[in-house]
Amino acid sequence: MAVNTTPQSPLPVGEVSRLIGGWIDRLGAVWVEGQITQLSRRPGAGVVFLTLRDPSYDISVSVTCYRQVFDAVADVVGEGARVVVLAKPEWYAPRGQLSLRATEIKPVGVGELLARLEQLKKALAAEGLFAPERKKPLPFLPQLIGLVCGRASAAERDVLENARHRWPAVRFEVRNVPVQGVHAVPQVVQAVKELDAIDDVDVIIVARGGGSVEDLLPFSDEQLVRAVAGCRTPVVSAIGHEPDNPLLDHVADLRASTPTDAAKKVVPDVGEELERVRMLRDRTRRCMAAFVEREERGLAHALARPSIEDPHRMLDERADHVSSLLDRGRRTLGHLLDRADSELTHTHARVVGLSPAATLRRGYAVLQRADGHVVRDPAEVTAGEALRARVADGEFTVTAGE
Repeated sequence: MAVNTTPQSPLPVGEVSRLIGGWIDRLGAVWVEGQITQLSRRPGAGVVFLTLRDPSYDISVSVTCYRQVFDAVADVVGEGARVVVLAKPEWYAPRGQLSLRATEIKPVGVGELLARLEQLKKALAAEGLFAPERKKPLPFLPQLIGLVCGRASAAERDVLENARHRWPAVRFEVRNVPVQGVHAVPQVVQAVKELDAIDDVDVIIVARGGGSVEDLLPFSDEQLVRAVAGCRTPVVSAIGHEPDNPLLDHVADLRASTPTDAAKKVVPDVGEELERVRMLRDRTRRCMAAFVEREERGLAHALARPSIEDPHRMLDERADHVSSLLDRGRRTLGHLLDRADSELTHTHARVVGLSPAATLRRGYAVLQRADGHVVRDPAEVTAGEALRARVADGEFTVTAGE
């Protein structure tokens, strides 16, 4: 409930602390889950002090309980263990401190952890964070590799040594962080984001050796999974060994079974690449030699053709044929002209022989009356009638007798 205050009528610190205590008292007992980071069991003391921390966030709270409450689980609970406590929030007004008074403590078993992880896995998969189409391809030859791992760890040594053995020129940007415990998640997330922000980093490897389910829990944390899903740089998960399968493996762009396997998958082997280049060069040479040989055979075959070997031969053959046809045409035309000339001569002779002029030259004459009619019958003329006689060389007048 809000309290009305002004600069002229402020509340004393004690009153504010009392009000906070009243509000907290209304909360009542709650079940709280966390990881024990500090544990104090003083000999002879009736109260046990511990700190409960949220592994995903940098938040912790002090917890107190009676010794008999903690002794009930002392054999299975220690620093680093995940527990669920039933506690009532308490406010210590003189110092303004919040703490939890636990009345029951239960360890979180492996089976329960795995069940929660399975639920989280299904929820994240339903969001599409594990979808194959989200996976980004790794570069063929990364120039700068970001590495997130424990300080001086076997995982760091395996990645660096194997990668540099395969490609000596490869460079690394290493971020050493805790890979288990309550500080692992926020520092791993921060390291991944820092490397993703560096433009020169081509791929990020998150590596850790094997461990128990509890040791690998930071790499199944929802905050880390979402941070990796939001990276623009390809991320390789190299957590644990073959049986281990944290949620980071599902969201990463590539899963490696071990840190050594990550180095082999991210960095090409210089010897293998040189051998591949040699094989490709030899293959190219063979292909080019075969191509040139094939083209040379084709060229030789083309040059061997008569039309290419003696290009004028066809023209000469056609020229002879044309000359033959021309001579034949001339002969045929000459024969036709001679025949026509002979026929024309014969026709002319016949025409001349049958013409009236030719008849007249043979001594005949044509008699015509005064009106021009030709006399064909003696009965047509009368005695003493003047007639015109036409001969070959002219005409003259004659008189018809009795």
